[in-house]
Parts: sequence; structure tokens; C-alpha cells
Amino acid sequence: MLTRFILINTSHAGNVGAAARAMKTMGFTDMVLVAPRWANVLRREETIQRASGALDVLNNARIVETLDEALDGMTHLCATAMTPRDFGPPTRSPREHFELLLKDELFRQQIRRLEPDLSPKMGELMNSEAENAVLASSGSFGMGFLFGSERFGMANDDVYRCNVALSIPTNPKFGSLNLGAAIQLIAYEWRMTLGGFVDEDTVHPEPVEGFNRQLADAAQVTGMLQHWEKSLADIGFLDPAAPKKLMPRLNQLFNRAALSPEEIHILRGIAKAMTEAGRK
Repeated sequence: MLTRFILINTSHAGNVGAAARAMKTMGFTDMVLVAPRWANVLRREETIQRASGALDVLNNARIVETLDEALDGMTHLCATAMTPRDFGPPTRSPREHFELLLKDELFRQQIRRLEPDLSPKMGELMNSEAENAVLASSGSFGMGFLFGSERFGMANDDVYRCNVALSIPTNPKFGSLNLGAAIQLIAYEWRMTLGGFVDEDTVHPEPVEGFNRQLADAAQVTGMLQHWEKSLADIGFLDPAAPKKLMPRLNQLFNRAALSPEEIHILRGIAKAMTEAGRK
């Protein structure tokens, strides 16, 4: 089970340290910073002070230039946004979403126990070693929590990529949460969903059934969507000059489907066929 906290365009060094501290108290260590204000933010004095001993989280953290780089291995993306986005993912509280997610995963697992093994048939559809490598490289469930900049929050295009927009219930008259507090609350709710802690001396959670299916990661979904965008333009269904909200809607449709690598391959094949048909 991969769990990653992704901070986008963070401007205050202290918030990075507070985020590391919040993560470590809940047993999480994977933090990625996307284009932070300070290139040396992980070594700044304010960051180290606010981390309050969570130096291992800072030492393991990565800094990348683009969100795509931060999403490797992630199969389920949670935006954090107080304001729902038109054509965006559903908005839920963390607890509500995690409960729904767990129930859905357990249900899918039960259904799969009743299904015949389709892997040989799917293997027949593969037409290259590269495509087989894509399937083989797919990992298990990867949860990514995305947090926008302190001043502007998350960009709409980044929210559109996510499966859900998490909104923490707060006082309607004063809903302001700083970044560290928001991460602490979400990390706590996710840790409880995973079963909490085994005992006081370990940070390893009890194993939870259900989050072990092979899912397409964010990079595979993005690549497939780009393929579909081109093919839809090729057949005249999508006007690149006036795309409106077609691609964000398709993004949400495919997110709800929780696609497997095999299904990504099928959808790419459909896109390829659309392009070829449009040329005739």
C-alpha cells in the first residue's frame, strides 16, 4: 500500500516542516513537493524547526518540477478543495470518502472471487512486449493526497485529474485551516481507515483487505486520455479550438471506473481504431 502526500507550489517553508511532522505522527513518510517556492526548502531552518524531529520524512522527500512526476505509482488521487469545481470530482469529507472507498474495494474483491480468470484471454490481446511490460509494472493500490498552494489552492486542471475533492468539515463562519492542520486531519482519517496502529511500539498498521487490486496508475490514465483526446479530434467529435469540458468529464468517467492496466490497453486500442477509421 503506497500513501503519498503531494504539496504543490508550497510557499512557506514552515508548512513543509509541519507537514512532515503531521505525516510522521500517523506513520507516513512519502512526501513529494511540486515546484516549491524555495529550491532548498527541505534544508531551511524554519522547515527543520517545524518538523520537530521528523527529519527522516524531510530527508526522504523529493522535489519535482511537474505534478506528473509526483504521481508515479498513484492509482487513486484525492484533491483538497473547499470549493466544489464544475465538472470536477465529487466533494466529500475525508471520513465519508474513505468509508465508501473501503466498502467499494471489499465489494470488488468479493466480485472478483466469482469471476473466471480472464488473464489468458487478455494476454492474447497484447501485441507487443512493451504493452506486456506496462501490465507487469503495474503496482498495487497507491493513494495520493494533493494539496495546493497556501494562497491559491489547487488549480482546476489538477483537481479534474482526481477521483475526489476532500473537504474537511469546519465551522461555517471560520473554515480556515493551515496546511499542516489539514494534512494532520486527513492523515489521521486515512490511518484509521487502514486499521490504526498495531500497538504503541510500532507504526505498522493492521493489514486491510481490499486495497490490493492492480489498478492503472495516474500516468497510464493520463496517457490514455491524451490518446483519446487526439483520436476524438481526428474523427471530428472534439474541436480542439473549443473543447469545452469534454476531457474533464471523460477524466471523471474513467476515474469512477477504477481502470485496470488491461482496460487501459483496451481503451487505447479503441482510440487507435477511431483514428484509423477517421482516415478512411
